Amino acid sequence: MTSALSVTQSVNVPRAAFLDFPLGRTAGPPGRPDVQLQIMHQSLALFSCLDKPGQVVNLPFSWSESEGDLWKENFGAVSNQSGESTVADERTERNDQPQYQYPKDAVLAAQGVCETCIWLG
Repeated sequence: MTSALSVTQSVNVPRAAFLDFPLGRTAGPPGRPDVQLQIMHQSLALFSCLDKPGQVVNLPFSWSESEGDLWKENFGAVSNQSGESTVADERTERNDQPQYQYPKDAVLAAQGVCETCIWLG
């Protein structure tokens, strides 16, 4: 599943389901488990019908039924102190140190027994 069509097409993925949603929110709008479930069902159903490498299927969902594509204009916008809308980069800065959701995850990783950790080295 992807929300970055041009990137997905340029790296020649085996197959993909595309949703024109904000980056990082490919599984659907928060608080909408009904839509999220439909997206997952349709994405998984593609396994049985996509047969050509590089195929990207545009799934028929829109981020907001009431706003349509307005999220594209407002995505990343924040208001400054004077109330003017500005665009901000809200991404977390990258660093070379592993990040853990819970302190116990860091302890388990240090012990080498973390069952859910992804070991890259």
